Formats: sequence, structure tokens, C-alpha cells
Amino acid sequence: MSAVISRTVHQNTLGDANWVRQSLIFIALSFLILFLCVPLVLVIFQAFAKGFDAYVSALTQKDMLAAMRLTLFTALITVPLNTVFGVAAAWAITRFEFRGKSLLITLIDLPFSVSPVISGLIFVLVFGTQGWMGEWLLEHNIKIIFAVPGIVLATIFITFPFVARQLIPLMQEMGSEEEEASLSLGASGWQMFFKITLPNIKWALLYGVLLCNARAMGEFGAVSVVSRHIRSLTNTLPLHVEVSYNEYDSVSAFAGASVLAALAVVTLILKTFLEWKQKNDRATASL
Repeated sequence: MSAVISRTVHQNTLGDANWVRQSLIFIALSFLILFLCVPLVLVIFQAFAKGFDAYVSALTQKDMLAAMRLTLFTALITVPLNTVFGVAAAWAITRFEFRGKSLLITLIDLPFSVSPVISGLIFVLVFGTQGWMGEWLLEHNIKIIFAVPGIVLATIFITFPFVARQLIPLMQEMGSEEEEASLSLGASGWQMFFKITLPNIKWALLYGVLLCNARAMGEFGAVSVVSRHIRSLTNTLPLHVEVSYNEYDSVSAFAGASVLAALAVVTLILKTFLEWKQKNDRATASL
């Protein structure tokens, strides 16, 4: 009798678990379709609403090409600098004890807690005409705000945590035994890094670089504050999309948005691949 009751309770529990699981899956898929897939499809639909020729024409406009070049230029400066910073910061935090370590970790997380608009405003207050360094910059004919240097600085600030935040947990988990063993066998610091450390962190590093690049190309808030929206000069691709939409040039706006959406999809695919590779490497190393 007790066995029958136990089996009945077990079946009821499984039934409840299946119902909860299916409900959660349905809710998750509904949110994904409603807030991700539908907007993405609408962007593509609107981009081609007036035909393929109009779409190509919008992508080859002077202002659009200038925005793409500036976006790419900003990413080409931002990503390598933040990669070097991320590796150095992760190395220092996970391999050494020093005064101010907790402060460094807090500062790395600062861009996550500060609004991008506020970040841009800070650069205006520092480097703007009425800012702390404004008079000195004017005297030396150096222009940062409302110019490309300001856009690059704002983007660097917004994106510098991504690489470090991917590497720090992994390097803490790895420990330093292999590196110490290589040093004891006569390897130099650079040999240790390139032959021991880098192979172990390569997928996490690429993952961080990927996220940093995606954020750099898609950043809007901070860049909008420091750019002044000057056509063909300080408009990145996200800013060009906003300007075109406000001027009722829907084809150009959605054409630019489709490029950013394509970047997001590619980033998602590469992100999934890198997560899979990192998981496989960990599983292989544990065997």
C-alpha cells in the first residue's frame, strides 16, 4: 500500500514538474519572440520596404559611409587598448597582492554602474570649452569634445570592463601552479605568458574582445553627448540611425539599423561558439 502511495506521489510530482517546466519554456520563448525576433524582423522589413535598390542606395550614401568608417575606426582603437588593459588588469588582480587592489576591481566595474549619458557628460565637464581643461586645450588648439578624440575616449570608458571581467574569474579558477612551474624550469615571463597563460585563457579572451567590439560599435549614450551629431564628421552608425529617423528618412535609418542588427546576430553566434569551445576546453582539462 505504501509503495502504491509513494508511486502515485512521485507521478504527481513529475506531472507538476513537467507542467512548470513547459510553462517556463513557453514564457521564455514568448519573451524572445516578442522582444527579440519580432523587432529584428520589423527592422529588416522596414529596411527593404522601398526595394533592394533603395536599401543599397541608403547604405552607400556619403553620410552613411562616413558613419560606418568612424564606427570602425573607433572600434579599431578601442578594442586593442581595452584588450591590453583587460589582460594586464586580470593578471595583476589574480596573480599579485597589492595596496589598492579592491579599488582597482571597483573601478573596473564603474562603467557598469554609471549611465552612459553621465559618462559622456563627465568628459564634457573635463574637456569641454567650459570644462576644467577647456582653456588649456583652446590655447593649444586641441579639440576633444565634439570631435573624434572625444568619441574614442567615451567609447573606451564604456567598454573597458568587458575583457577584464571575462578573464578575472577564469584566471582565479586556473590558479598559478602551471605558471610557477614554467618559471622554475627557466622560462622567461614572456615565454610563460605565450606558452602557458595565453593558451589557457584564449577563448575567454576572444569572448571578451567580441563583447567589447560589439559594445563599441553599438554605443549610443556617451557618444551622443560628446559628438554634437555633426554629419560625416562625428556621427557614428547608431547616431546616424537616430538622425535619419528624426528626419523621416526611414529607409536610411532602418538600413543602418539592419547593419547593427546583423552585427548583433553575428556577435550572438560567435558568443555561443566561444562559450561552447571554452566549456569543451574545461571539460577536456578536467579529464
